[in-house]
Amino acid sequence: MVTRPDGQIVFVDTPGIHKPGHEMNRRMMAIVEDALLEVDLVCLLRDASVSTGAGDRFVLELLQRSKKPAVLLLNKIDKLSQKTALLPLIEWYKDQYEWREVIPFSALQATTTTALVDELIKHLPEGTAIFGDDELTDQSLRTLVAEIVREKILEQTEEEIPYVTAVTTEKWEDVSEDFTRIYCAIVVERLSQKKIIIGHGGSRLKEIGTQARRDIEHLLGHRCHLELFVKVEEEWRNKQQLLDEFGMSQ
Repeated sequence: MVTRPDGQIVFVDTPGIHKPGHEMNRRMMAIVEDALLEVDLVCLLRDASVSTGAGDRFVLELLQRSKKPAVLLLNKIDKLSQKTALLPLIEWYKDQYEWREVIPFSALQATTTTALVDELIKHLPEGTAIFGDDELTDQSLRTLVAEIVREKILEQTEEEIPYVTAVTTEKWEDVSEDFTRIYCAIVVERLSQKKIIIGHGGSRLKEIGTQARRDIEHLLGHRCHLELFVKVEEEWRNKQQLLDEFGMSQ
């Protein structure tokens, strides 16, 4: 949530839009479709530094079917040596949909993200604030911790591990007011993926844990002990019980 004197924005971050190949992907796309029904404004976020492909057309088809008010957000303009390179991309997208606004920006630059929020508020309907001024998210700490760990896995493994990794917070112990013990399970589909995450002599898993712990301590505002372990669940993306346990409800 972003709350300012002139308005409140509740961002609903959907999974990446893609053609489903597993039960997990089907559930993810169901979340996207439900979100499209409920939101007041769709923000289509696009990497402006890469060329257009079949995936972009698939996303547009979904948006076209929804007929929702939408803005086009062209991110990573800091990667473009010539800003004029944006023009063909903008023209192509303008031919595909009637956008409320086309906003080039860089998520790394505070000035452009502030301007982005200014523009989004202009296109939202008037109404009463849904959340309090001090609320930032409706996600639980357990969920946020699991997402932090997964983020560090993807950063450390880069292209070695495809998106077949799930993380769950299995145990949470508030030992004192300023110290918490957290235990997270990292789930992969094959033994080879487990070996990649653990690394030689456990070096990669240790680095993942170190980086995740720093962010988690910043989130909690106090010290924590983070313990990670990796387990193999073959074809977990197609197992309904496991998907339910991982919070990927239907």
